Amino acid sequence: MTTPLPAPGSGRTIDAARLWAGGAATAAVAALVAVVGVLVTENILDIDMVHPPLLPIGDSFLVRYAVTAAVLALASTALLHLLAMTTPRPVSFFSWIVGLATVVGVVVPLASDGSTAGRLATAVVDLVIGLCILTLLRSVLARTARPASRGRREDRPGSW
Repeated sequence: MTTPLPAPGSGRTIDAARLWAGGAATAAVAALVAVVGVLVTENILDIDMVHPPLLPIGDSFLVRYAVTAAVLALASTALLHLLAMTTPRPVSFFSWIVGLATVVGVVVPLASDGSTAGRLATAVVDLVIGLCILTLLRSVLARTARPASRGRREDRPGSW
């Protein structure tokens, strides 16, 4: 079992192992959102998605999209951990940063070359990935951050 780390000067402790486990699970969900988005858009709706900037991993658009979504979720976890350790209102700052990054992810495909349907489909998938990362990691932080105790539980009056 890991010992929660106190966030300096914040009055909070962060269970880093649970935070990062939640971040890894979020990365898996974000990757699967990308996979489902590509499969539905290109194979069922027969729409060619535009190719936004993705990590150069493999030759498959689907794999690059999924890996990029997973890496963005892990980077968001690192950002959330940093904000939780250093800022007075980490959820507010995190929400603004990820929200604005998601807007960028939506605007880039809309400004790219391609069919209107392909640009819209890519923008929608990017929006869903961004919302997935935002909502899941906010929930993870709510379950892994606790107010710092002022002493050991057994030392406080009235504790069990």
